[in-house]
Amino acid sequence: MRVHNVKRALVALALALPGAAIASVVAAPAAHADACYTWDRTLYQGRSGSDVRELQLRVAGWAGNRDIVELDGRYGPKTAAAVRRFQSAYGLTADGIAGPQTFAKLYQIQDDNCTPRHFSYAEMDDGCGRGGWTGGPLTTAQTRQNALRTMWKLEALRKSLGDKPIIVTSGFRSRTCNNQVGGASNSQHLYGNAADLISRDQPLCDLARAARNHGFSGIIGPGVSGHDTHVHVDSRRENNRDNTTNSTYWAAPDCGIAPGNR
Repeated sequence: MRVHNVKRALVALALALPGAAIASVVAAPAAHADACYTWDRTLYQGRSGSDVRELQLRVAGWAGNRDIVELDGRYGPKTAAAVRRFQSAYGLTADGIAGPQTFAKLYQIQDDNCTPRHFSYAEMDDGCGRGGWTGGPLTTAQTRQNALRTMWKLEALRKSLGDKPIIVTSGFRSRTCNNQVGGASNSQHLYGNAADLISRDQPLCDLARAARNHGFSGIIGPGVSGHDTHVHVDSRRENNRDNTTNSTYWAAPDCGIAPGNR
């Protein structure tokens, strides 16, 4: 686990204090400036803007079964539902309103480069050995942004499985790398949208089944040729650049997930 700075320790302390103390410490969203991103207003249904999109990015993994949270900057019912699930998972009041305590928890679990605390750009850029985010169909910035969304979904998946480590064995791949490993010609790995996962602490089928609730529209696991040793997850439904129909496809027959579009 990466070491957090003193600021995050103070935020964690604030969350542990009684209600009155919390009110004085986190009275307004902007009270805790964050090295990555700081919210300066409470967010709820009907609000819109870049700050809503930043929130949507971080709760994308709490979308619920078969659903996704669009990064459209509009705080609608799906965003509110994802916020409630996030709040419930972390022991906060689950009201679907993103205020001081919700933001304080987000500050606590993200690093200064905006990645969630249990995942990093380095491990997501490791399809064939850290290619530097180049050589795919998108710009470096676009690919990294997709990878960041993937990491936040993985953080939610990890939390839902008891915070047991999940290991990314393959993330972004350049075209050259994708050809070397025999990936599909239009693999979601090329876009930073995918990750191949293993775990030393739980069965692969636990990963595959839980991924259905955490914003992954692509899940391929045990029972599919070439996927008996890992679980592939991706965000194909959100990819408007791959010249395919945006859809949800899951297949992990050995885990009780029959192949097919949902």
